[in-house]
Amino acid sequence: MKKVSDNWQSAFPAGKVGPQFWAAFEENAKNASTEIFKVKTAAEAKEIVTNLAKFTNAKKVVAVNSAMQEAANINEELKALGIAVYNDKFDIAEHAESADIGISTVEFAIGESGSLCMDGFSYEARVVTMLPPIHIAFMNANNIVPGISEAFEVISKVYDDGYVSFITGPSRTADIERVLTIGVHGPSRLILIAVDEDINGGVK
Repeated sequence: MKKVSDNWQSAFPAGKVGPQFWAAFEENAKNASTEIFKVKTAAEAKEIVTNLAKFTNAKKVVAVNSAMQEAANINEELKALGIAVYNDKFDIAEHAESADIGISTVEFAIGESGSLCMDGFSYEARVVTMLPPIHIAFMNANNIVPGISEAFEVISKVYDDGYVSFITGPSRTADIERVLTIGVHGPSRLILIAVDEDINGGVK
């Protein structure tokens, strides 16, 4: 999968990234309606994802593979439940619009806004986060910067071409009679699984 950078961690500013910013991020992300699960190992995420799939009666999942998901054996666990899982880029493009869940991995989080930063260079990385009604995002729990300025500092070091997305909670709009509505232009649920252990920087 083509990416803006294969090594985002190398761009993190010294002293401006780490778990010390988790509390601020968690508070602001939850205020934006992000559902958060924090686990020590990727393997612990397996039960969270399978329970979500069972509870929502999911039949189809599109997933952009990452080292974290592979460590948790997510795809095989979902298939064992009888759920169709698509992770080839052409299959994702075909099935993303009708999928129940999209699974991706994000590069880092921003404490100030409760946002996630995603390397969206590839088409499949973008559609799994936008088209299914539920977006599950994996992230290394230590990859948190304090603010927007630090986020752009990181991006400026790695960006040359492509797309980078900030995701702050589920999709929401108040265009119609100024009434807040969730899930109109994208997922109605954003679920973050933050993993303490570092697996190849969190992204393969």
